[in-house]
Amino acid sequence: SQILGGQRPPGSALDEQELAASYGVSRTPVREALRLLAAGGLVAHRPNRGAEVAAPPMADLRDMFQVMADLEGLCAGHASRAMSPAERAALATAHEAMSEIVRAGDSVAYAQANEKLHALIYAGSHNSYLVDITMQTRARLRPYRRAQFSTLGRLAASHAEHEAIVQAILRGDRLAAQRHMVEHILVVRDAFLRLAEGGEAEAAE
Repeated sequence: SQILGGQRPPGSALDEQELAASYGVSRTPVREALRLLAAGGLVAHRPNRGAEVAAPPMADLRDMFQVMADLEGLCAGHASRAMSPAERAALATAHEAMSEIVRAGDSVAYAQANEKLHALIYAGSHNSYLVDITMQTRARLRPYRRAQFSTLGRLAASHAEHEAIVQAILRGDRLAAQRHMVEHILVVRDAFLRLAEGGEAEAAE
């Protein structure tokens, strides 16, 4: 949860002794937890450095975002045809509630509401396998997706992108819903990459 929530950023060390002490357990369950997280791609074991939060190369992140865009596009497309009236109403309500968050400029609350909105679209696809692989990929990218909300104007832009997606779903336009969602995720990717590249440039200076 700390990795996915950004409290332990990519590249940060995961010391077994510190983790064991903080959770009040022995190092054995900590090692097992790190092994499972490594299997899921969230933790990397480095020679002579121990475990750390995985920090994939930029090329890998680009590939992951592209797959994420394709998967979420499929979810939105299916949701446009498969959502029940109650699910459509819940989606519209969730989207509208985010307007006030944008006006308040609350990036933390927006990130949480954003998770909920996308989850409603996944569930609305009514394809359990698609939902599973989408959620797995989203979990890998969550720390990087959240970073975008720290950029100026991104909350309002994200909400406008959601508007196009939600309206396409509500009117049952499968192709438009899929297209708008793919475009949205690729904008998220580009926002993160600009932020990351800017950080690398500052570090080099």
